[in-house]
Amino acid sequence: MTTPAIVDRDPIVVAIGSEGTSPVLTRQIKTQLEQSLPQSIGGLAALAGRLRPAVTRQVPRAKRRAFWAWVFKGAPRATWVRGAERDAARDIKAAIAAGGAPEAVTAGQISLVGAGPGARDLLTLRAVERLQEADVIFYDRLVDEDVLELARRDAERVFVGKHVGAHAWPQDRINGMIVAEAARGRRVVRLKSGDPGIFGRAGEEIEAARAAGIPVEVVPGGTAAAAAGACLGRSLTERGVANTLVLATGTGRADDPLPDATRLSGPGTTTALYMSVGQAGRLASDWLARGMPACSPTEICVDVSKPSERQISATLGTLAAEILAHGVTGCAVILVTWPEGVSAQVETALAG
Repeated sequence: MTTPAIVDRDPIVVAIGSEGTSPVLTRQIKTQLEQSLPQSIGGLAALAGRLRPAVTRQVPRAKRRAFWAWVFKGAPRATWVRGAERDAARDIKAAIAAGGAPEAVTAGQISLVGAGPGARDLLTLRAVERLQEADVIFYDRLVDEDVLELARRDAERVFVGKHVGAHAWPQDRINGMIVAEAARGRRVVRLKSGDPGIFGRAGEEIEAARAAGIPVEVVPGGTAAAAAGACLGRSLTERGVANTLVLATGTGRADDPLPDATRLSGPGTTTALYMSVGQAGRLASDWLARGMPACSPTEICVDVSKPSERQISATLGTLAAEILAHGVTGCAVILVTWPEGVSAQVETALAG
């Protein structure tokens, strides 16, 4: 006798079995289904069961299939799994009273979804849910194709990747497009690498959605700095070494002055630099001028969590040279640690 793996969303229950031949495979399938099925979906099924007699009485037979498709594929399901269960139940009951699903759905929504640092199994369950509900997905150049495969097959995919100084997809245009699609009643996912709120221009998109009266939510994702620490097998904060973590970028908008990414660093600080490969020499000089020792440990983490992942160890003094020697030009996070209690003067005294 073998016991199948169970995915329980009572009253929805899925059993996966292989007659004992492949238990590891059945667990893998179970994990994929756990990621795919929202935790709250069983509650929507239970509500549908309670309301089925009312549907039979009040919705004509010819309209019932369209009604249930609207409940389970349309706005009620999206509203329910977003956590607004009372609103979804209210809309379903109103549709029953009206004799069927709305002829046209006008309320769209925008989800700013963090795709994580790269590997698709680092997405959150909520991120996967939004991808599988989306009608249209606007994604960045750093989002891996494997992540997009988690989306609905019939979802429209729109590439809106940007490079520093390139304006094929300026932010205003992206704002206008996601708002316009949501205004058509579509479920829009704005898929961003890492976390939307960390150097992801999320604030401008949230503001544009709210100005248009479009519901907007943020689904956080794992940021590249955390993934860099994980790939190095180290903590970004450590007692006696670094009790402060700073997230900074060496690059700003094309027309803006370069940001002062080193101003918050001091002894006991680890600084994670995003989009800073091209500015590494300037930033290293700034830190040296502020008194950070040239021997401060530095890690260059390239394509973290992806198959092409690389880690390059350096010091602050050799940072720019190591980036040049290893041909690092693309997506990388630079971790620079100013050890607690160490200054350039101490370093000079030790050297003497």
